Amino acid sequence: MLGLMARKVGMTQIFDDTGNLVPVTVLRIDPNVVIAQKNKEKDGYDAVVLGVDDEKKNLVTKPYAGQFPENITPKKHLKEVRDFEKEVAVGDVLGVELFADCRYVDVTGVSKGKGFQGVMKRWGFGGGRRSHGSKFHREPGSTGQSTYPARTFKNVKLPGRMGREKTTVLSQKVVKIDAEKRLLLIRGAVPGVNKRLVLVRAAVKR
Repeated sequence: MLGLMARKVGMTQIFDDTGNLVPVTVLRIDPNVVIAQKNKEKDGYDAVVLGVDDEKKNLVTKPYAGQFPENITPKKHLKEVRDFEKEVAVGDVLGVELFADCRYVDVTGVSKGKGFQGVMKRWGFGGGRRSHGSKFHREPGSTGQSTYPARTFKNVKLPGRMGREKTTVLSQKVVKIDAEKRLLLIRGAVPGVNKRLVLVRAAVKR
């Protein structure tokens, strides 16, 4: 599986070859440095550890710095990608060119947090009548028995914290790759806020 860390820049729109207006999300792929490699003999699985963004020397503790080779500056963000399909070595720098042959990608990120929400926004409940005199507008309704045993059933959809969860969007079409500016433009939306790191990988279903 090919995968790199990218930073969400924002959304824009471009015209394709046929003149259609396409909404795209812009991802900037900064240099991903190979920090370490794992194999089945020693670790039980094959994986590549990638790092982005140099960390300041005064903020790096000795235990954290110990996982980096001597010729590599400690990185702020690390990500482990299993079953990496390309042959790489420790110290290699990977960029947006890795997706040159990919038509579709999967993007994993942390969705936007929306705070404490009711059942209509969180679960899409229809709600009650909006007319005057109605006493049932946006309430969740019954959640269990009214008599013995008086309890709430498990797994009932109730108000609560919404968003800020790990989310994966599958099979996003790659519209354009700008190797000079290290940009990857994909059709549609991507989870997370702007400037947040996401994981971009080759699509598993296409």
